Amino acid sequence: MTPPPSHPVRRRLSRRAALALVPATGAALLAGSSAAASPLPADKGLHLGREKGPLSVAYVEVNSNPLASVGDYVLSGTRTPVFDVAMIFAANINYDGTAAYLHLNDRVTAVLADAETQIRPLQRRGIRVVLSVLGNHQGAGFANFPDAAAADDFARQLADVVQRYRLDGIDFDDEWAKYGENGTGQPNDSSFVQLVTALDRRLPADKLITLYDIGPAAERTEHDGVRLGDVLDYAWNPYYGSWRPPQIEGMEPSRLAPAAVDITATPVDRAVELARRTVEEDYGALITYNLTDADHTEMVSALALELYGTPAVRLR
Repeated sequence: MTPPPSHPVRRRLSRRAALALVPATGAALLAGSSAAASPLPADKGLHLGREKGPLSVAYVEVNSNPLASVGDYVLSGTRTPVFDVAMIFAANINYDGTAAYLHLNDRVTAVLADAETQIRPLQRRGIRVVLSVLGNHQGAGFANFPDAAAADDFARQLADVVQRYRLDGIDFDDEWAKYGENGTGQPNDSSFVQLVTALDRRLPADKLITLYDIGPAAERTEHDGVRLGDVLDYAWNPYYGSWRPPQIEGMEPSRLAPAAVDITATPVDRAVELARRTVEEDYGALITYNLTDADHTEMVSALALELYGTPAVRLR
């Protein structure tokens, strides 16, 4: 493969400014306004018309649950969704014996193919839909691309799926790679930086690039003068029920989620404590995992009350 051309990294201001100018179509409609949608003020970013509060992120195991459930919960007395970002969990980085490639299993493929039911209704309401990508026990991971050309080829595959299915970005989760399997290399210092910067060049500035802060890739976020803290949009704590701010040079608290809540396993009182601390310490996001098709109003409402000062209700 021919090495990719050299391009300067787009700095944070450029991507965040573009995110802030995304038309607030969903927020305007949900508020019942008949006025034309206008750009979001810069201090609101991705927030769906709310005056304050961190982003709320929902990882959905689409192998067993509908992605559309993310849109079921709204702030009481409004049509404003509780969740700002819906994560399709998960696609995989696989290995074919020669190179890494993006693998979409049957359920992920079904969600993408059924975008008009599973994805577009969320996006029309202002919820961002992001594809999370995970290791798959085959030796290929984000941290062991052998050179910049290999990293750029995988970035191309990621950008292609974002464009094809009109998604809102990519989330990296460096678990279960099993580095070294099938003759693959061990993690190196350049791989993940090259991958993320290549993806940043290929994606429009309004797309998200996020990091589930775990694994060898998350430990290698600086190389050759490039800091991924200047490229990533957000980084999340991967340990549910805990408080753990990601430590990535260049990322301020407004782009970090130090609290993580498992919707089906974290006690509600612990989730409330984590949400309250997120607000009190001015962090930018809180992540949740395993939103299922069951009724999780108690948990979601408790989180919404702490994060946004309003309880939540379920639409169905």
